Amino acid sequence: MSGSLDYKLDRIVGRAAELRSMLSEGLGGDGFSRASKELSELAPIVDRIDELRDAERANAEAEAMLSDPEMKDLAEAELYELKEKLPALRHEIRLALLPKDEADARSAILEIRPAAGGDEASLFAAELFQMYQKYAESKGWRFEVLEYGDTGLGGLKEGVAEITGRNVFARLKYESGVHRVQRVPATESQGRIHTSTVTVAVLPEAEEVDVEVNEADLRIDVYRASGAGGQHVNKTESAVRITHMPSGVVVAMQEERSQHKNRAKAMKILRAKLYEAQRSSLATTRAADRKSQVGTGDRSERIRTYNFPQGRVSDHRVELTLHKIDRIMQGDLDEIVDRLTAEDQAARLAAQE
Repeated sequence: MSGSLDYKLDRIVGRAAELRSMLSEGLGGDGFSRASKELSELAPIVDRIDELRDAERANAEAEAMLSDPEMKDLAEAELYELKEKLPALRHEIRLALLPKDEADARSAILEIRPAAGGDEASLFAAELFQMYQKYAESKGWRFEVLEYGDTGLGGLKEGVAEITGRNVFARLKYESGVHRVQRVPATESQGRIHTSTVTVAVLPEAEEVDVEVNEADLRIDVYRASGAGGQHVNKTESAVRITHMPSGVVVAMQEERSQHKNRAKAMKILRAKLYEAQRSSLATTRAADRKSQVGTGDRSERIRTYNFPQGRVSDHRVELTLHKIDRIMQGDLDEIVDRLTAEDQAARLAAQE
């Protein structure tokens, strides 16, 4: 292990000891909360550092025993075991030391829209929306539909959902982009395979303290909702459109029958978009801004292809192909997400070396 890394680990262990001392001395108020939070974040890596140091000591002792004929076999057996354990521990610690994306632990706003492909794109957009809903359910996350525009043919014009839970954004942030589907549409009489695209955007949910929105910067329009909803939609101006004048971001909401509820939901989405734009400007190396996430929706732009005739899903960023499209469409996304996460971690580790 390099001297600089060893020094960094010593500082982490020292800081944890300092925090424990502060807490044991009866630190009160906000100081107690901050110290407790910091210690809880450091504790897992300190445990790993302790485990690494124990393993390094055992390795040194075993190497020293090699010169003793009576202890040589025992020493070689221990060294064989430590040969795999030490690199694994060091790798785990290096991953833990990577700069954290503060948004990873947050809930997220999911937006899905059909792009190229007409009715078939709308139908696949609806299926993707259901896929993420099932994935959320498998993780124990809360999936609340904020907006769902039905085409009337089972397709989706626009779907927006709030996914609430721990580390939602960390697991879903790589889903942003163009998703391409290749299959024979139900309306295709010639049996020809069509290609359509759907855009997906995943935004970390923003707290009020993250983004200061000045009411004077907002233009709020109310209007009558359209679409399903019975007589009510034609009588009450419950739909809300909020325009953030400085940025030009527009959010419209008509899912609820209450203007107040629609306004609250629209503000939630607006804050998420402004927060993501703010994150993007502060971290230009990360393609976090919504336009770069989604692109134009053209058929040639894609992060992932769902090929139904061949039963495969291919993620083009990591050259991963899985022949289990039925399971994936039922929300079995972990293998893809794990691979994307590992690839991102490997790239960030390489950038530090």
